Order: sequence, then structure tokens, then C-alpha cells
Amino acid sequence: MNFKPFNPRIQVISSIFFIAFIFLQITPSKAQWSIDAESGLAFLGYNDVRIPNETGTLFSFKNDFDVEGAVVPFRVRVGYTWNERNHLFGLIAPLFVNYTGTPNQAIDFQTSTFDAGETLKGFYQFNSYRLTYRRDFIVNGPWTVGAGFTAKIRDASVRLDNEMGTADRKDDIGFVPLLHLYTEYKLENRTRIYLEGDGLAGGPGRAFDVFLGTRIPLTAKTDIKAGYRILEGGANVDEVYNFTLVQFAVFGLFFQL
Repeated sequence: MNFKPFNPRIQVISSIFFIAFIFLQITPSKAQWSIDAESGLAFLGYNDVRIPNETGTLFSFKNDFDVEGAVVPFRVRVGYTWNERNHLFGLIAPLFVNYTGTPNQAIDFQTSTFDAGETLKGFYQFNSYRLTYRRDFIVNGPWTVGAGFTAKIRDASVRLDNEMGTADRKDDIGFVPLLHLYTEYKLENRTRIYLEGDGLAGGPGRAFDVFLGTRIPLTAKTDIKAGYRILEGGANVDEVYNFTLVQFAVFGLFFQL
């Protein structure tokens, strides 16, 4: 059977948005809200896993398994802008993939061993919940350049099971601080070409989420969004070794409220 994404950790996610709510109460009333929704096509790159890191077997979801079913990315970001240069964003970005495969090696995963040559079901989840603050430091003619920081909650899960009923999984939820950068060039017809990303590298891991694309006005308050997104990162710690690359052809809509 296919694994389905389980509910996010409500207490942690609620805490992030509660902090955002309190913050909004002390900002000026003259402000602007926005909704940024996107989907598109996902192109899965490497996805290498070893759990536990010291005693598990290194395997590749890309090389040892096939994707089962469609991978449809979706994310929604609510924005709040005040005094023109200050921005606060709350993002929900789920991502999960079902796999099936017959690896040619035995796989030690968590507390279970899966024999070589048996058919396995796999599930990979990497949901992201973020709260971002950005300040635009340069607003000069068509150019806007801003920077800030992102508080990210990582809600990840890796699972394997076989036809005999052996199943095991590793769930991981944690906080990741990231830097946020933004650069935009606005054309005369209000079309925007922009680069935006969260990222940080160092120590046992890294995380990057970068978008390059455009927003084309459809109405006075609605833009069509299109571009390219790359999501890459992972960790090499005692409990987990996992590094993943996913690329996206992005299509979406941006609404000013």
C-alpha cells in the first residue's frame, strides 16, 4: 500500500503562527496582505539515505527505486508588508513521494533488515513550515534588494516496508535557521524578474531553497507566476545521513489583498 502524509506537528506549527500573530498586532495598521500559491512539475534528483548513519546501509531512492504515482508539489505563502520595505511571510510547503523497488542489496534500516531482491515500498516526506522576515535595503528605480532571516520547521519522514509485513520508519522534526535573500528587477509593465531564496550551509548539514522566475500582471491585484525552483540539502549526523535534490518547473498565482 502507499503511505499517506501524516498530519504535521500541530503544536510546533501553531507556535510559529502564534508568534507571527503577536508580531502583527504591534505593526502599523496601514499594511498590505498577499497570497502566493504555486504548483508545477517536480524533477527528482539524488536522494541518498543511511539510517542510522553509523550502522545502516546506504541506499538511493533514485537508483534503487522507482517513483510510484505523480509527485505534485504545492506550497502557499501568506505575506504581510508594512512601511513598504518590511515583509513577513508564513509558508506551508508539503513534499512527499511514494516509491517501489527491488534493491539488489540487503538494507539495514532503523531496527529492521530488508533482504536483497525483495520488493519494497518506500515513502519520503520533507514538509517545510517557515516564518520569514525581510527588509528591503535597496529600492532604487527598477531594482529592489532585500535580506532577512527564516525560521524553518523541518517535518521529515523516511519509511520502508516489504510484502511480508516488515516495516520501519524514521521521523524527524526540527528547527532550522536560514538566511533569506531577495533581488528584483521590475519592468515598465509591472512584470517582475526576481531571485529569492532561503539557505545556509555549515556543520553537519545544509539547506537551500532558491527560486528564479517572473511575475506577470494579470489584473491590478493578480499576477501569474512562473519559474524554476531548486530544493537541496540534508544532514550527516549520528542518527541520519540523507541528502536530497529536487528541481521544480513552477507555475502559480500571486494575489494582493
